[in-house]
Amino acid sequence: MARSRVKLRCLVRSLDGMTVTTTLFRFDDSYAREVPGLSVSWVAAPVPAPELLVLNEELAIELGADPAALREPLGVLLLVGQAPGGVTTVAQAYAGHQFGIYVPRLGDGRALLLGEVIDIHGRRRDLHLKGSGRTPFARGGDGKAAVGPMLREYLIGEAMQGLRIPTTRALAVVATGERVFRERALPGAVLTRVAASHLRVGTFQYAAASGDRDRLRALGDYALARHHPEAADAPNRYLDLFRRVAGAQASLVARWMLAGFVHGVMNTDNTTISGETIDYGPCAFMDAYDPATVFSSIDHGGRYAYGNQPAIMQWNLARLAETLLPLIDENSEAAVEAAAEVLSGFAGAYERHWDEGMAAKLGLAAPNRELVKDLLADARAEGGLHAVLPLAVCRHRADDVHRAGALRRVGRPPRGGAAGGPGRGGRCDGSGQPRLYSAQPPRRGGARAGGSW
Repeated sequence: MARSRVKLRCLVRSLDGMTVTTTLFRFDDSYAREVPGLSVSWVAAPVPAPELLVLNEELAIELGADPAALREPLGVLLLVGQAPGGVTTVAQAYAGHQFGIYVPRLGDGRALLLGEVIDIHGRRRDLHLKGSGRTPFARGGDGKAAVGPMLREYLIGEAMQGLRIPTTRALAVVATGERVFRERALPGAVLTRVAASHLRVGTFQYAAASGDRDRLRALGDYALARHHPEAADAPNRYLDLFRRVAGAQASLVARWMLAGFVHGVMNTDNTTISGETIDYGPCAFMDAYDPATVFSSIDHGGRYAYGNQPAIMQWNLARLAETLLPLIDENSEAAVEAAAEVLSGFAGAYERHWDEGMAAKLGLAAPNRELVKDLLADARAEGGLHAVLPLAVCRHRADDVHRAGALRRVGRPPRGGAAGGPGRGGRCDGSGQPRLYSAQPPRRGGARAGGSW
């Protein structure tokens, strides 16, 4: 991946009073350079009185920056998008299914890609601004963000990091000194987000919809080089890309489920290629187990309820598969068959992660679906695992016959099986297995107790 870097410097004072020069970041713009047509150059809105509210010093050091330099006036200005000459900020284009409805042009309506950096571990990371003003993708919004939601995103990202759930993180939140108007006037802010990349399923949907095969191929090659370079020599590298993205998302959504996390807005534009959690809006952790839990005020039908999340992720991956079909095989039938085989393996991959995670939580030597199913059914009836876990585990361990039978059942193939492919989605039906439907998104309100699906 060719590199064109811009080095940013900021003057800081040493202890003996001498002025020294410290590097803030060495920015690259590989995405805008190597995948033309999927971003537009844009600049952040002016900020009248920037004030640093919180700085993630640990993350700053990981990115190779000096936290003290970021606290200086020039550093704070950079964190609200007031970049010096030589740095080109861009707004990224993407499409997406929002609550199952396709929107052909979404994009960064209030965000900008400040640049890419290579961190101290050699990983390429995006620095991205949220709340930095209107862009050509703003769709009528003011392009701004309020302090409260940005601080909340900072905190949830760090909580997810602490739980070892792949996530984007916030480097800083800066108050802008202006008011933004929602239900009432609120103090404004800009959040600096750090991500492995901002490539989304919606990015591929936008590229595919353009009809430009070369652009789609460039995007696929960029995603491979950035996230899965080891797949570049695979016999079918685009199919392998899909397989790896599906695997990463199966692991991610299992971790959400194990932590009781409800994302709230699992649109395809909020589904990353990297396998990181992104866009913390109406999200939360459940206090008590209930598969129908919804935290979004606009999710009236429960499409993105806790119990629906694995099936929704599979549905989103089907949308990604549709975009990749022309790259997977010139023969459309062969491409569909190959992608369908990968997609049909999602349920098994998710369930393996879920089973292993629940076994670890319960201190079991091996996964035990029957025990977990009973626990969750009791937890829903009694108001939480804390009310049923001690008795259930003790009862299970005391009953050697039941335990042996349950452990034998773990190795049996799932009842009913699963079939699917591009253009097929799924929903939670309480059976413990996915059910797939052609072309239609998962039904709203489908989450039920009794299984991980």
